Amino acid sequence: MNPIWQRLQEQANNMQQQKIADLLKEPKRVEQYSFAVGDIYLDYSKNFIDQNVMASLLALADSVELTHAIKRLIAGEKVNITEDRPALHTALRRDLNKPLLVNQQDVMQNIGAQFDKMATIVDKLHAKRWLGATGKPITDVVNIGIGGSDLGPLMAVEALKHYQQSAVKMHFASNIDPVVISDLLKELNSETTLFIISSKSFSTPETLTNAQVAKNWLIAALGQSIENHLLAVTASPEKAQGFGVHSDNILTFEPWVGGRYSIWSTIGLPLAISIGMTHFKDFLKGASAMDEHFANAELAQNMPVILALLGIWYINFWQASTLAVLPYINTLQYLPDYLQQLDMESNGKQVTIHNQQTPYTTGPIVWGQVGTNGQHAFYQLLHQGTHFIPVDFIVAANSNSSLTEQHQQLIANCFAQAQALMQGRDDTKFAHEHMPGNKPSNILLLKKMTPFVLGQLLALYEHKVYVQGIIWQINSFDQPGVELGKKLADRLYQSIKNHQFDEQIDVSTQALIEKCREMSQ
Repeated sequence: MNPIWQRLQEQANNMQQQKIADLLKEPKRVEQYSFAVGDIYLDYSKNFIDQNVMASLLALADSVELTHAIKRLIAGEKVNITEDRPALHTALRRDLNKPLLVNQQDVMQNIGAQFDKMATIVDKLHAKRWLGATGKPITDVVNIGIGGSDLGPLMAVEALKHYQQSAVKMHFASNIDPVVISDLLKELNSETTLFIISSKSFSTPETLTNAQVAKNWLIAALGQSIENHLLAVTASPEKAQGFGVHSDNILTFEPWVGGRYSIWSTIGLPLAISIGMTHFKDFLKGASAMDEHFANAELAQNMPVILALLGIWYINFWQASTLAVLPYINTLQYLPDYLQQLDMESNGKQVTIHNQQTPYTTGPIVWGQVGTNGQHAFYQLLHQGTHFIPVDFIVAANSNSSLTEQHQQLIANCFAQAQALMQGRDDTKFAHEHMPGNKPSNILLLKKMTPFVLGQLLALYEHKVYVQGIIWQINSFDQPGVELGKKLADRLYQSIKNHQFDEQIDVSTQALIEKCREMSQ
């Protein structure tokens, strides 16, 4: 075990006796433990840290050569070692005029070409020049995808709803539950509906099943002339063509774009349709600004690094198993779900890059809900429960609403919860009213929810996850744990459909299938 880990554990044991409220009395503590990057201000003063703890955490980062690892990511080196490829989501928001050579090829050229093609599609839809089979302009666009092909666009379209530039309505279908697609189709007019089939491999069962339902629905209403009703976004264009999507209606992206990092690619088409290409480019610029900061800032003043180290501190030395992400911005209602996939799919690993079992806990359980709704749901547990749960609060100084005083109430609630978690309450008559406090939190104060700021925020969390993966010595860019359930589901589907049991199906599952049949009679 790295001796720095032992030192950090000793420091954690000593810090258990401290009160965060007492630490805040130190001169210039807030100034020391807060800083801004672009339009995001981080206050991490309400944590169990001091100069010695931060020095040890930064030494831990140095011990795994974090600065070099950051450079490897940005340069396009093969950081995804199990799949033998780079993880170049940062290239997708890079200045298109700056070449980036990977295997002696400038990857920026194809990125630019695909964005140009995407812009043409967006412009035609906004100008009502994208016509369906009967000559009517498209009024509704349905994104069919799952995982990163759904969570990213869904989250971002909602987050930036106040920047919508078009009357075209966006819809999303992800779950294989048939009520999702069937209920949605009841609301739509086949003559004016366009489907985007978003799948990196173009073999994802849920996506292809829903896409086939949509295609059959179109054919039933319009005949075979449905070319202008199908778009595909994929890294496997030949499969999209095999499904029946015209080559002119296929946008591509490279295999080194991971699903949970794909919102920056052509997978972001639904967002571009919603907010327009100018705002979409601002979204990319925000992420690029965070990339520049991540690549160049000293580790002690590097926002993704600081958030990552605080996470390591609590997960590995305070035995925190979860992280609550609580946005006090209602349009960020899908952000906890998005970050859940980003973090848990990336770092939910137990084997290191050296093919050894990790001797420590890795990725946290990420969850949350928008404030103030969550205050009336689970904050009781945060304040008086027995679990140790670090919190990230996210709030904007300015609102996209003109109701300024009401927005001030929202901000007050956010700051009050952070203060209450920290200081608790001792002046109570009864024991059950006592709140122990001493609960750590970060506050991310955004200037305003804009495309640029959303780009900054998402890139911040992406890089945080990468840093933690480096410290844990795991590969944050594969997801083999997703595959087993898919294979078993296919086998069980055949058993349910054909009324035959595979000998590899366990007796409990067999009994469940039989009970399902009984209940279906």
